[in-house]
Amino acid sequence: MKFRTLVEPPEPMRGLEVPPEVMEELGGGARPPVTITINGHSWQSRVAILRGRHLLGLSNANRRAAGVEIGEEIEVELELDTEPRVVAEPADFAQALDENPAARAAYDSLAYSHKREHVRAVESAKKPETRQRRIEKAITTLLKGQTS
Repeated sequence: MKFRTLVEPPEPMRGLEVPPEVMEELGGGARPPVTITINGHSWQSRVAILRGRHLLGLSNANRRAAGVEIGEEIEVELELDTEPRVVAEPADFAQALDENPAARAAYDSLAYSHKREHVRAVESAKKPETRQRRIEKAITTLLKGQTS
């Protein structure tokens, strides 16, 4: 479904406001997973509730990719995202998890966003030794029962 909204400044409690009638028609609960499309640029997120407002986050990267500016009124296309969210594990990280069943079980029980954080940390390493340290840190963190 499509609606128009204002690109609000990136201050606390701001984002793209989703009108109540859109939330009602969308279904999926109070904080549904959604696919957001602006000017042909799409990404996945969740609707947030902040101070009684339903909001979509709009990062600087997504704002630039969609070609929109703060203060601009824009058209947003919003779809309920019913597909399971899956994080693609890099082969070396997956191998380390598979070699430690307790770490694998802990990782598999994490929410999508926490899995994504671990993978992002591993994939953003520039040097092989940094990547290996980050994998080891993730395994240790998981074994301690922490999320990240």
